[in-house]
Amino acid sequence: MALPSTRETFKQYCLRQLGKPVIDINVSDDQCEDRIDDALQYYRDYHFDGTEKVYLKKTLTADDITNMYLDLDASIIGVVNMFDIGDSVNTNNIFNLKYQISLNDIFDASDVTMLGFYQAFAHVALLEELLVGQQPLRFNRHKNRVHVDMNWNKVIAGEILIFEAYQVVDPAANADVWADRWLIRYTTELFKKQWGSNLSKFEGMQLPGGVTFNGVKIYDDAITELNKLEEEMITSYSLPVHDLTG
Repeated sequence: MALPSTRETFKQYCLRQLGKPVIDINVSDDQCEDRIDDALQYYRDYHFDGTEKVYLKKTLTADDITNMYLDLDASIIGVVNMFDIGDSVNTNNIFNLKYQISLNDIFDASDVTMLGFYQAFAHVALLEELLVGQQPLRFNRHKNRVHVDMNWNKVIAGEILIFEAYQVVDPAANADVWADRWLIRYTTELFKKQWGSNLSKFEGMQLPGGVTFNGVKIYDDAITELNKLEEEMITSYSLPVHDLTG
């Protein structure tokens, strides 16, 4: 059978990994749905394929200016930067530094070296970072609001802000997520853990033919595998901490 491409086929695929329909998996449908949500949440928090970098274009409204914050979609889990696009918009401003350098020094880029241009703007960027700094941002993923600590009286409705942010990859719109090998294995073990937890309530009960429940063994096996998968996530599928990159 092909790899899963929907939430339902994903759930049935994981249950078959545990032995369904040959074995009766004593887990309710609601419990399966809860464990899938748990797996997706962990996947989005740690897997490099669980989120993607996006650039959000937000047009300011009168309400945004009054509130002094912007509401974002619930799929946004982090906002890390806001771009100053003033130089890009005001390209016809003759007092603009980039305009003056382009007009006087590199009107014919094929005849000049770009080294001086690069050094000049690297110096300007350093001065701006030291004397002005980046616009402070405050964002909480549970409130879905980004606060920009600036003078809101200087902006008007209709102006555009662009944010660098991270957005979860929605499996409803990207069916390939359901075929992720690590996610399948992790969800299967969560099902197994739930199965063992359910059966442990009947530990030692004897069925006809001398068969006894052993939910604790199933539960412990699942915990062991989950620990291995979470360690594998951190070592193999999580991006390194930014300060340690390089």
